[in-house]
Amino acid sequence: MRDSCWPDLDDEKLWNRKLVTGFTTIPRTMPLIMNIIDGLTKNKPAGLVYFVLWCRTFDQSLLVIDNPQTLAFESGFTGERALSTWKDRMRSLAELGFIDAKEGPTGPHHFVLLFNPHKVVWQIKDQIQEATFRQLQARAIDIGAKDMEPVKTPPI
Repeated sequence: MRDSCWPDLDDEKLWNRKLVTGFTTIPRTMPLIMNIIDGLTKNKPAGLVYFVLWCRTFDQSLLVIDNPQTLAFESGFTGERALSTWKDRMRSLAELGFIDAKEGPTGPHHFVLLFNPHKVVWQIKDQIQEATFRQLQARAIDIGAKDMEPVKTPPI
């Protein structure tokens, strides 16, 4: 279909993750997850902060933040309150359960662990508008995301 619509396209103009470095794997549901986060953090949206974390993590889901000011800037925060605003959003992400953070040389968010957002969403399902949750479920089914299900608790 691409060749039919763009027959003269030079492949060099496209992003090919197999040929370049500087990419990460993210859930295809990320836009919906970001919307859920923004909805839960109301007038202090943290969805973009979460996305920035994903863009900097590797397969171990661990991020070492050596320069919080850089992440604040990447999250869209500038000025003298940029860092404090970013820290506030990070606290929100931790309170919602999307991340956990440990203190280190650069402060309380030096080491950050990103949890599977599909599992987190199931844990906080009661806080999410039903239509939004159903939309995420439908998208997960569309893409074959088998992890979009309730967290299983081990038998006692």
